[in-house]
Amino acid sequence: MSVNTSPAPSDALPQIDATAADTVSRKTGLKNQWLHDEVASRMAQRLPYIKQPPQRWIDWEPVTGGLGGMRLVQAVYPRAEVISVQPQNADMQRLVQARKQPWWQVWKRRQLSYSTSHEHGADMVWSNMRLHQHARPLELMKAWSQALNPQGFVMFSCLGPDSLKELREVYQQHAWPQPHHDFTDMHDWGDMLLQAGFSQPVMDMERITLTYQNANELLRDLRAWGRNLHPNRYAQLRTKAWRDELTKALATHLVSDKHQGQLAISFEIIHGHAFKAAPSMAVKPLTRVELSDMRQMLRSGPV
Repeated sequence: MSVNTSPAPSDALPQIDATAADTVSRKTGLKNQWLHDEVASRMAQRLPYIKQPPQRWIDWEPVTGGLGGMRLVQAVYPRAEVISVQPQNADMQRLVQARKQPWWQVWKRRQLSYSTSHEHGADMVWSNMRLHQHARPLELMKAWSQALNPQGFVMFSCLGPDSLKELREVYQQHAWPQPHHDFTDMHDWGDMLLQAGFSQPVMDMERITLTYQNANELLRDLRAWGRNLHPNRYAQLRTKAWRDELTKALATHLVSDKHQGQLAISFEIIHGHAFKAAPSMAVKPLTRVELSDMRQMLRSGPV
């Protein structure tokens, strides 16, 4: 197995197997993404904080972010144009097929288009549960910025470092490699937004606890929601005996009296939004500025 770790802009950012990250969307399904839809519903509750509603917005890589978010945003901005951006052609085909509608509902597609390019001059980028699975997050944030009009903004969600801590404890007790790649702290995401050309980043977090009847149901959901992208994960496939040992360990360690004996596992959900920064002007001994450019710079500012 070849492992290609991503170049991290700061020592605080964890490394991710870039080769695996680039193919993770094709290994996870579009079904059973109910956690992503739940996170999207909580993110959509923050949309009324934005004073200027977008006329055009991008649903960024919904194959990994869940399909439910688009409907939630459309409920808030019913007249806005939507562009579903999915860079990989194979993922785009899966997305279009999943959203295929009967011919008599063709009128619903008037405000929806698909693209493999992000250069669309949007007023908002919506990215749900994607950032923590990306091997080159700074590049991703710069792509968000490039896709936005002046004074446009991004809204995103991702997993934080406290996610799956119960699962990590099980692996540590058995001296197994990490069960998942590390997740980045929200303050580091805020710093990276500034590097990527955004201003006024606002970050907050919440914790969600999920409960399960048995370990097999838990593992089924985890497999649908992502993959282990840690560079030092198991390099070979595991055996059935190892899986039996894992399910037994989960059933023992994750049982929660607080949740009536069910298995409990927690997620830290990070929410963030930021506005595209106004363009800066280099200062020279003699600088000529067009009147139209000066007017645009004076108008630029917080929405």
